[in-house]
Amino acid sequence: MSTAARDASQSNIFRSMKDITFEQTISHQCGVTMNDSVEARAIAEFMGLKPNVIVTYKPAMIRIDGSGKLIFKMDEISEYLGREMTAETFEVNSSTHYGRMVRIDDNTVILFGNMDEMFEYIE
Repeated sequence: MSTAARDASQSNIFRSMKDITFEQTISHQCGVTMNDSVEARAIAEFMGLKPNVIVTYKPAMIRIDGSGKLIFKMDEISEYLGREMTAETFEVNSSTHYGRMVRIDDNTVILFGNMDEMFEYIE
């Protein structure tokens, strides 16, 4: 795991209530919370290499947040992990998510922050 991913000075999605401003806007944010595991750490480290992705480590969970959409490719994660990662294993490690999660095929899971963008993938 890179030092930057654990650096507390990096941007963080968690804020005190006094620092939150409620607005009537759409953020187009999306993200997943994963149970801390070997697989989840590999997914977080790999996704943390991508632009506009924020990874936050907590004692028993890992948050992966992004804007627009997050694309999880199982073959790329498998290569990084050093063993097979399946969409099913990804879903088991996912505790919760926000945004619309669409499993495109056996290799690709996408989280959409922009709901309009995901319509082309569902019937």
